[in-house]
Amino acid sequence: MRDYKSLSHTRWDCKYHVVFISKKRQKLIFGSIRKHLESTFNELANRKGIVIEEGHLIN
Repeated sequence: MRDYKSLSHTRWDCKYHVVFISKKRQKLIFGSIRKHLESTFNELANRKGIVIEEGHLIN
């Protein structure tokens, strides 16, 4: 069974879909920038206790 959050009259399972697009949609996310973004997103998720189930950084 899922780990639902609940209050006295509600129950929920909150999920988010986040899309990160560079300015003017230029193909700038590659190489060291890609590695930096990946580690930054993972670090932020760990700080908040969030699980990243799937992630893609696409050019």
